[in-house]
Amino acid sequence: MTASDFDFVLPPERIAQHPARPREAARLLHVAPGGLGDHHVRDLPGLLRPGDILVANDTKVIPARLAARRGQARIGITLDRPLADGTWHALARNARRLHPGDRLAFEGADDLAAEVRAIDPDGGVALSFTLAGPAFASALARAGALALPPYIARPAGPTAEDADDYQTVFATREGAVAAPTAGLHFTPALLSALEARGVYRTTITLHVGAGTFLPIRGDDPDRHTLHAERGEIGASAARAINAARAARGRIVAVGTTSLRLLETAAAPHGEIAPFSGTTDIFLRPGHAFRTADLLLTNFHLPRSTLFMLVCAFAGTARMRAAYAHAIAEGYRFYSYGDATLLERGLERGLERALERA
Repeated sequence: MTASDFDFVLPPERIAQHPARPREAARLLHVAPGGLGDHHVRDLPGLLRPGDILVANDTKVIPARLAARRGQARIGITLDRPLADGTWHALARNARRLHPGDRLAFEGADDLAAEVRAIDPDGGVALSFTLAGPAFASALARAGALALPPYIARPAGPTAEDADDYQTVFATREGAVAAPTAGLHFTPALLSALEARGVYRTTITLHVGAGTFLPIRGDDPDRHTLHAERGEIGASAARAINAARAARGRIVAVGTTSLRLLETAAAPHGEIAPFSGTTDIFLRPGHAFRTADLLLTNFHLPRSTLFMLVCAFAGTARMRAAYAHAIAEGYRFYSYGDATLLERGLERGLERALERA
């Protein structure tokens, strides 16, 4: 298996620059063993069954992108995650200009500064900030900006609309650098319709880090390591998920972040245990899924770890066919784009036979 096996050509005009309005008006491609179905996200209640349970990510995006200065040198900083020792791991543009012990000032917040404690070979840095707690959050609100993905063109920076568009209806727990984009499609009205259908829901937390934007280097996925991300599954969420499964309801992971955390916390037979910690799980073809029966997710970049994940979940041949259909039919791709509802894939033997055909 190589990264090239997960490549495809996407016309630039298929990359969404703004979300659908209203959010549930986005298109939804249902990828099932029986074929492909063209729908809209508002049709989701009819595609799910009473007793199913939605598992969504309740992380909230923070303004993680900062403009720093070391003397006259400008350094772009994107916060990634807080570390156990109180420092922050961050990605730094022009990191070669930094050295341990350097002091950084930040544009937009005169009271905020940081010391470089360590530098990683991949451009990551550990920063010790002069502020913490509410004071740090206040300074970040003044100095920071949303770290929108590079394929969303904002030459002048994120807009006021982005501040709302790039948060999900589930967002309550601050800490994400990037939005869990499958959740962007939900509205209170859609949640009410799902509840009326008899679909349960619960939330878990995975704070999406800056590493989500990093491409696979080289052509060997086995040599790629994901950045660790902080996650939590509370006892009540674990009980709700396990109860739904016991009653033969299906687990519907809202987004790859929810799926990755579920797979991290799952026992061998699929039961979910409460969890608090970090995960760097890399789900790719060959992984035996133990938790979700369905996955609601957006369309992902070629050669990306997330396209590998959906191929692992639904089958590589099926996903290649689904993406070719989506491109031909004008679906909108990536963070502000349309969605897919994937049913868990074929048995591995049949999948391999389809790939050889």
